Amino acid sequence: MKNLLQFLTEAGTSQASMQAKKLNLKSDGHGSWFDSRGKMVAVTDKGRLKFTNRKKSPRDESPAQVMGQRRRDDDLAGAPLQKKAVPQLKPKKKEEPEEKKGGDNTLTIAFGRFNPPTVGHEKLLQAADKAAAGGDLKIYPSRTQDPKKNPLDPDMKVSYMRKMFPDFEEQIINDPEMKSIFDVLVAANEEGYKNINIIVGADRQAEFENLAQKYNGQLYDFDLIRTISAGVRDSDAEGVEGMSASKLRKAVVDDDYKAFKRGIPKRINDGDAMALFNAVRIGMKVKAAAKVKEEFATWKIAPRYDQETLREHYVTKKVFRIGDLVENLNTGLVGKILRRGTNYLICVTEEDNMFKSWIRDVMEAVKPAEKTKQYGVGPEKREVGTDGYREYAQSMVPGQEKIRNFINKYRAKK
Repeated sequence: MKNLLQFLTEAGTSQASMQAKKLNLKSDGHGSWFDSRGKMVAVTDKGRLKFTNRKKSPRDESPAQVMGQRRRDDDLAGAPLQKKAVPQLKPKKKEEPEEKKGGDNTLTIAFGRFNPPTVGHEKLLQAADKAAAGGDLKIYPSRTQDPKKNPLDPDMKVSYMRKMFPDFEEQIINDPEMKSIFDVLVAANEEGYKNINIIVGADRQAEFENLAQKYNGQLYDFDLIRTISAGVRDSDAEGVEGMSASKLRKAVVDDDYKAFKRGIPKRINDGDAMALFNAVRIGMKVKAAAKVKEEFATWKIAPRYDQETLREHYVTKKVFRIGDLVENLNTGLVGKILRRGTNYLICVTEEDNMFKSWIRDVMEAVKPAEKTKQYGVGPEKREVGTDGYREYAQSMVPGQEKIRNFINKYRAKK
């Protein structure tokens, strides 16, 4: 038999439960009641619901009270009876990047070596500008430098690019942290962009498309990634369609200034064109003719134009062995070789990101400790148009020491 206390307790609980059921509230089993959004709105008190917001439930109010409240809420005489809208604040997620303001959440990017810049690159930038359609556009030159395929250091390269492509001067980004396409995409995601356009040559479209999509949702999170071709490049064609940085580097090795000049925008005067020619020559460390044939073979400086020799060295394992550190020349990704395919490599970065590269698109990675040794001077002596760069360029020209000694002797006599 139930005693009087148990009977009253169960009756009270039942009454609170029935009241909560009408209001579609759920109990936690300990006397607290929650609405459909999970917010605690009431507790059981003496067998009945007691609302924590100190407001009565509309169902508990009399029709006269409800009508009176609604009339006080009407702002206009004769307006239909209505409830005031309660503003709903969306909780802000801490780890998600803040959405970019201004309504434009699409960024168009171009990432490339530009070493050296050519008329073909101008076509790429024009395609990027068209895809941006007035929206945000950023152009990222890669950061790698080496004598064979990347003779210009990043600062010098950016300086020449801004001279060659003045319409894109502000969009050309000189950021030491943007070493690979992943760095660029992660930065864009953190800046709040939701959509990305990646502009590349037709021969690199599939590579960038697969890589960018593969890590979407892992390294970054975009609603839409589009990889857009800037057009087909025919290496055998003359003019813009067939122009490439590889051809210009080969022209420097061949000491063919006329061929080099044809490959850069016409707006560049002869003085700047010759300065760029010499800068590439200095960066490539072109020396005596006897050494040029061995050190600057076409398969090394422009592998696309001698893939047969490159493959011979690859098959005999003279280059790109398992465990070697290599850099993808298109994306800037650096990783160790895990697997050697027929004409491609499977590599992994320090962050355990996998990527695939054709052997024609990779080079032995330059370690940070080797870069200072390679270039010998700091960035203050590599900025085009400065006294530091002039002195550096003069130091690389044969006979300068004799001229300097002669001038010093002349001054001493005076």
